[in-house]
Amino acid sequence: MQRIFDIIFSGTALFILCPLLIPIAILLRLTGEGEIFFIQKRLGKDGEVFGLYKFATMLKNSPNMTTGTITVKEDSRILPAGKWLRKSKLNELPQLLNILFGDMSVIGPRPLTAQTFGSYPLNTQRIIKTVRPGLSGVGSIIFRDEEDILSGKNEAIDFYTTTIAPYKGLLEEWYVKHKNLKNYFGAIGITAWVVCVPSSSIAWKFFRDLPRPPEGLEKILNYPTE
Repeated sequence: MQRIFDIIFSGTALFILCPLLIPIAILLRLTGEGEIFFIQKRLGKDGEVFGLYKFATMLKNSPNMTTGTITVKEDSRILPAGKWLRKSKLNELPQLLNILFGDMSVIGPRPLTAQTFGSYPLNTQRIIKTVRPGLSGVGSIIFRDEEDILSGKNEAIDFYTTTIAPYKGLLEEWYVKHKNLKNYFGAIGITAWVVCVPSSSIAWKFFRDLPRPPEGLEKILNYPTE
């Protein structure tokens, strides 16, 4: 059933968004390095590798520079037009093609590179690989400002590996175990809301029994402590 909604959603969205997607493509072609799309190998359902589409927002060689596949705020590898695209999440829209092709779902655990996916505990990896990855999802919503969180961290990679990844993995596990149409459509609506109101804590109210963040992340993630 969810696959049917994925096809309807992605096909309709691509048609409606054409007047926005085409100008973005032209802008990228005329600026930066002239690349329109960035296609990166990510892990999908059952651990199969697929090419994830994004609008090109960073230097082509960025995976081999500084923090590798982890991006921080004010990252020097981000192209001028890329800052706006990343902040608004418009750089993710080409993944509607991945959804249409069956690589991804609208909602699910975010597809990661093999290196980053390896930061999750093995049991978490096993659970996540049972479903299609998503354009958005619970982990993406809660960590929508991940680049800001990593900003100013002297050891950004270590902080991601030891603090962010284990908790984000628990959130992705939660969604897999509570995968239903209510949470599917709820996550779509909440994703749209937090793009407009980034400081909102609505996700904690809708997904009431999410795992509690570790102490160092509670305030950063707007977790309601009262």
